[in-house]
Amino acid sequence: MSRLTGWWSGRSTAAKVELYTRWSFHFFTVIEIGAIGLVPFSNAGDHPVGAPLALALSLLVCGHAVLTAVLSSRALDWALDRRDRPVRLATALIALTAAGALIVIALRATGVLADISVAAAVVTGLVTFTLGSLVLCVRRPRRMLYVAPVAALATGAAVAAMGIDPGEALGYAVGILMGGGGLVAACGFSGWLMKMVWELERSRDLKARLAVAEERLRFGRDLHDVMGRNLSVIALKSELAVQLARRERPEAVDQMIEVQRIAQESQREVRDVVRGYREADLRVELEGARGVLGAAGIDCAIDPVTVELPGTVQSVLGWVVRETTTNVLRHGDAKRCAISLREKDGSVLLTVRNDGVREGAAMGHGSGLAGLRERLAAVDGTLEAGPGDGGTFRVAALVPVPRSEATA
Repeated sequence: MSRLTGWWSGRSTAAKVELYTRWSFHFFTVIEIGAIGLVPFSNAGDHPVGAPLALALSLLVCGHAVLTAVLSSRALDWALDRRDRPVRLATALIALTAAGALIVIALRATGVLADISVAAAVVTGLVTFTLGSLVLCVRRPRRMLYVAPVAALATGAAVAAMGIDPGEALGYAVGILMGGGGLVAACGFSGWLMKMVWELERSRDLKARLAVAEERLRFGRDLHDVMGRNLSVIALKSELAVQLARRERPEAVDQMIEVQRIAQESQREVRDVVRGYREADLRVELEGARGVLGAAGIDCAIDPVTVELPGTVQSVLGWVVRETTTNVLRHGDAKRCAISLREKDGSVLLTVRNDGVREGAAMGHGSGLAGLRERLAAVDGTLEAGPGDGGTFRVAALVPVPRSEATA
């Protein structure tokens, strides 16, 4: 069962929206062939269409439906900046639609196609489905508004120009305006929605990368502030010691002792910077998780922290929150995430639960979770990660709190 659903559940939200949109447009091909292509074979009217003419009209509709589907697919790729605008394909579709509609109107005007329902269905169907694909090739919404009225006016004028009753010409125009206008609105909105979802997906990934880059810049800036001055002093004193040694002055030893002291102090300051980078504050990480998940559109529920914990326990639990938040963003398709912290038999239990787990994905064996287990093992803690109830993923970190520290 997982193999059958993996092709869907393994996709991101943007990929799911794109797949749904594409297959919706492909389904229009089936609708056009079934609803329009079979009309010429109907003998329900007073003037049944001959078999050769019915077959020709049906083939026209089938060819038009296939070309419309191809244009829709290429236009969606263009909307996502994956290929150039399909101008030639759109021109070919317009030419086929215009030629087919004019031929059917001419057959209707000359009496060869006496059944008005067949002529109206074929002409209106060709033009309407063409508008649904052409609107995907238009970038600005204002221009989309002109597509259906222009096509309706042109079709009505062509019908009237061939000497057909003006009332019938008006019927063609109204039918195309209503049907084409609705299809233009639906297709235009679908294309715009798919593009916006992909933009949001890229924005979320970019935000995560920028957060990592900002943290690296902060760490590099702290190291520069610590090491820059000390290295300059070490270089100057070393140069002075060399000059004094060449002159066989005893002060050279004092300068090298000072260099040694500054080097040891620099080593200590670097350790402090790295220690501060490696340590994580639990409350800060919880607020950061709320902000990051909220910006990604994930509803994050965090229980208030009422437990006073020692610094070592807060640090390791802060790392659990940081790592699990990253996993929620990068894996699955979560809509909700819940983080809770409570006491349990002299220990503290941190639980992170999220939905949107992709079937077939490897859970609980990543390098990030392995690193968390190592950190927790240093404070005699344990980590459990795996599928939970109702299609969720659960991470639980249990850390014992020493009695002396807990009561401090």
